[in-house]
Amino acid sequence: MVKTASSPSSSPVTITVSSGGKGGSRSMGLTSPISRASISNNPNSPLSGRAVNRRFSTGGSKYCSMSKDDSTMTEEIVNSEFVSYTVHIPPTPDHQPMSASQTSLTEDLNKSTIKPERSYISSTVFTGGFNAVTRGHVIECSMERQPPAKVGLVCGMKGCDEKAIKGKNIPCECGFKICRDCYLDCFGSGGGRCPGCKEPYKDTSDGDDDYDEACSEAEDQAFPLPSMADGKLDKRLSLVKSFKAGNQPPDFDHTRWLFETKGTYGYGNAVWPKDGYGAGLNGFEHPPDFGERTRRPLTRKVVVSTAILSPYRLLVAMRLVALGFFLTWRIRHPNREAMWLWGMSTTCELWFAFSWLLDQLPKLCPVNRVTDLSVLKDRFESPNLRNPKGRSDLPGIDVFVSTADPEKEPPLVTANTILSILAVDYPVEKLACYLSDDGGALLTFEALAETASFARIWVPFCRKHKIEPRNPEAYFGQKRDFLKNKVRLDFVRERRWVKREYDEFKVRINSLPESIRRRSDAYNAHEELRAKKKQMEMGGGNPSSEPLRVSKATWMSDGSHWPGTWASAEADHSRGDHAGIIQAMLAPPNSEPVYGAEADGENLIDTTEVDTRLPMLVYVSREKRPGFDHNKKAGAMNALVRTSAIMSNGPFILNLDCDHYIYNSLALREGMCFMLDRGGDRICYVQFPQRFEGIDPNDRYANHNTVFFDVSMRALDGLQGPVYVGTGCIFRRTALYGFSPPRATEHHGWLGRRKIKLFLRKPKVTKKEEDEVVLPINRDHENHHNDVDDDDDGDIESLLLPKRFGNSTSLVASIPVAEYQGRLLQDLQGRGCSSQGRPAGSLSVPREPLDAATVAEAISVISCFYEDKTEWGKRVGWIYGSVTEDVVTGYRMHNRGWRSIYCVTKRDAFRGTAPINLTDRLHQVLRWATGSVEIFFSRNNALFASRRMKFLQRVAYFNVGMYPFTSLFLIVYCFLPAVSLFSGQFIVQSLDIAFLVFLLAITITLCLLAILEIKWSGITLHDWWRNEQFWLIGGTSAHPSAVLQGLLKVIAGVDISFTLTSKSATPEDGDDEFAELYTVKWSFLMVPPVVIIMVNTIAIAVGVARTVYSPFPQWSKLVGGVFFGFWVLCHLYPFAKGLMGRRGRVPTIVFVWSGLLSIIISLLWVYISPPPGKQDYMKFQFP
Repeated sequence: MVKTASSPSSSPVTITVSSGGKGGSRSMGLTSPISRASISNNPNSPLSGRAVNRRFSTGGSKYCSMSKDDSTMTEEIVNSEFVSYTVHIPPTPDHQPMSASQTSLTEDLNKSTIKPERSYISSTVFTGGFNAVTRGHVIECSMERQPPAKVGLVCGMKGCDEKAIKGKNIPCECGFKICRDCYLDCFGSGGGRCPGCKEPYKDTSDGDDDYDEACSEAEDQAFPLPSMADGKLDKRLSLVKSFKAGNQPPDFDHTRWLFETKGTYGYGNAVWPKDGYGAGLNGFEHPPDFGERTRRPLTRKVVVSTAILSPYRLLVAMRLVALGFFLTWRIRHPNREAMWLWGMSTTCELWFAFSWLLDQLPKLCPVNRVTDLSVLKDRFESPNLRNPKGRSDLPGIDVFVSTADPEKEPPLVTANTILSILAVDYPVEKLACYLSDDGGALLTFEALAETASFARIWVPFCRKHKIEPRNPEAYFGQKRDFLKNKVRLDFVRERRWVKREYDEFKVRINSLPESIRRRSDAYNAHEELRAKKKQMEMGGGNPSSEPLRVSKATWMSDGSHWPGTWASAEADHSRGDHAGIIQAMLAPPNSEPVYGAEADGENLIDTTEVDTRLPMLVYVSREKRPGFDHNKKAGAMNALVRTSAIMSNGPFILNLDCDHYIYNSLALREGMCFMLDRGGDRICYVQFPQRFEGIDPNDRYANHNTVFFDVSMRALDGLQGPVYVGTGCIFRRTALYGFSPPRATEHHGWLGRRKIKLFLRKPKVTKKEEDEVVLPINRDHENHHNDVDDDDDGDIESLLLPKRFGNSTSLVASIPVAEYQGRLLQDLQGRGCSSQGRPAGSLSVPREPLDAATVAEAISVISCFYEDKTEWGKRVGWIYGSVTEDVVTGYRMHNRGWRSIYCVTKRDAFRGTAPINLTDRLHQVLRWATGSVEIFFSRNNALFASRRMKFLQRVAYFNVGMYPFTSLFLIVYCFLPAVSLFSGQFIVQSLDIAFLVFLLAITITLCLLAILEIKWSGITLHDWWRNEQFWLIGGTSAHPSAVLQGLLKVIAGVDISFTLTSKSATPEDGDDEFAELYTVKWSFLMVPPVVIIMVNTIAIAVGVARTVYSPFPQWSKLVGGVFFGFWVLCHLYPFAKGLMGRRGRVPTIVFVWSGLLSIIISLLWVYISPPPGKQDYMKFQFP
């Protein structure tokens, strides 16, 4: 159907577009053209110079051909940037060859005023997959179509987007909007006539003087250049080349152009006079120097105070020495009376000391970091020589949100996360949001459509009033004064209206399951009646004896089958067997701001000064088929990486869980400060801490996990960077692709003290690791075609790219574009690296529009077989083979020499939910621990790390795989106090003074270390103690099970499966916010802690009774056993409290009987095993 001049190796993709409905059907077969080589409009892009020639063949009357070569459509096509494709309408029983109404389809597309392909794309569901035709199903958009928004006071001249003259200074009575520059230009080339009414302006002879007198801003006036007779031109003023228009001469005199057109681009290449004709010695003043503020660093490292860090390190050394003396004493003084007890306790203590050392060593170099957002704005969003209009030069960001089951992850929670992303403070045209629905549920699809509709109200409201947080559920649920810092008079009225709209939005979301069920039942009943009628007609009016079976389908709102998962599973429509689906809910926005309209009866928000554009929003559900390993969340993330590379190709990626929303609208800018600062090209990701809402005030199960996020992660930031924790992380796309950093350091010698610098992106690379891909760098385009490179390594790497990334030519072509857009500015490069930077303003050009061919290519890369014989999941993207794919993915990046950054913002960047139920929390910890065991028994063990990983970073990763094994020793040690009390022996033969001194030294140094950690990390003592308690709870419940499951997988090959962690829905008014905290869900993980509690409680009672009744009481052994038993019970107290449920729910008789049983068991033990010697008081006589 479509022939290309340079056809790719893969066969073209055929798309069938069908529109559902009751009035017949329409299908259009469409073959996508060759993958877009020039994915970016940027002339500085590595691919901008490559021409792509396309030839399209036209057929008979059944083909509607649209081509850029068509002379009758050239102007419309060029204006709309419409990508050519061919539409084929085959005849069907319900559809005869094209009629007049069908022929009008092409005309309607050509008549659309704003990007005709966008409305087509945003109202089409694209599906496809294995052995299936890629289809585009045209549906009626569920979002309400709003009239075109008014574009504020913008100049009406074609191609100009400057602000128009307003007020009494409007030059013509007709009211035509025109800016000052175009107004002045009308006198030079327009004959002094108004472009609107074609009438001459009044006083055209001295229009310049009249206008200049009317303007109040003297700095915006246009003056002629000063005479150069008195002085020479400043050396900093140069003739620059135009980097936008290709039809201008190569040496474009920017200064002369400004003078001849009397244009005022801002501070450009023209000499900038102060008072019209200059000042100073040479008759003109030097232009202002912007470099002073733009060269300031975007980030700053704040080292922890030496007054805290030095004592902290000293205490670590002191405790290490004390542990050495203590363990030496223990080994040299065995308990001859109970060697078995001494052996078990000494072995456990040796392991605990080793585990503590692994945990403590990476904490020796903690750092804090701060950002400067004002410098980011000055450097990337202010006018400069290459970006005179001050368009945003920030790189694009693709945001990934993942969900899998709408029953466990409520759609309303996901909708609020999406709304917070759409309203984030980042250039709209540089942002794209992708929702991965791994369950393929229609409920999630329609909830996202409702979310896109409500975003047209919520996002402008947030931008206008600077709302924080931009999650409507969190914002309206705040228990503080919402009028604080609000000065606009219309805020209260507009907030009340938005709150009412959000309540209605919640009702629509919550009613979707019932609505879908009723709709599907109605359509299924109708289909069943039709089938029965057809059966009767075929049987001649006699009912057939064969049972009639009609599939119970799930129906979309337009009366067509949902291509994803059905409520009643059928072939091709079950959770593990459905086609791939892509739907662009919100098409890519225009590159220029679009301002809204004044408040009216329907829209109560005045948005005349607010940009009403919305970022691109895409629904993605990858294809799933039986017999394929879909690799859970990691596979879904990799599908999003490929889809986004084709549709938007942002050089940076932010991934969030569906319950983690953006709490700080400036979070993305803070993260980009690290990526774009000097040395940022070596950063693979920026990890943000996880903060949680809905946690009980006492944080019973340490859900906040502050010790890990505020102590361990800050400390790792001082090494090679924090580990990746699965959400709230901004990635560099090329790092996810498996490429190595531009520079790396190898650590040799003892503890890696000898360092060797490596420059991995030079033409010659002397050494390359096994797991390394060097990204071929395109040089400056002026020298790219003339420079002959005799190094074949880059060519070989380029040829291997399709084998690594798959057969999608569009995906492979997008890789160098993403790398180029993620580069640092040229003035930030170090010596010898200037060729690897990008010029300022190179990302300020608009990107290409989204078309059907692009979406068709995106459908092909989410098919279930695309990753076969590629390196996806092995070296590229999220790594497969572990339930904790996040840690493994971050480890692979650090192993290649990348470094990461930990960004702790003053206002929390993201917030989410955590399971507060004991059983859910234990299952979550079990999954994490099982993943660590898998890492330990795999090639991702830090023992096999490369020399590019720092020694202490390697220790940290080794501890990640080792910590679950501590549970085996911990369980034994928790039973030792009970065994000691039952047997009457202790771990030492006697409480020697040396033993007590060493034990006291270890305890005191531990407490002092905790105090200093609290000082430099900002956590509280309560957080530290809760972490210690749950360390023992998890170590005696989830971690031993994880070790067992990990060993079964390694030895017997038993696969590990986990259920999705349930996300708590927003409680309704009047409901208990912490009801889940008191719910008891029995699990096998609770058995070991329950046994430990019961055994130690009974042992304490028995020990006390034996000592009291003994004629020769051994109080030292009792005190030792009771002390350690009490230590175990104190750590398990939150667990015991969780078993009791809500306070007051457990009857008092339970506690009474528990006490009586303990006393009875104690007396029985004394009676069975009486103390030595015959005593009269031991005889019990009943009267």
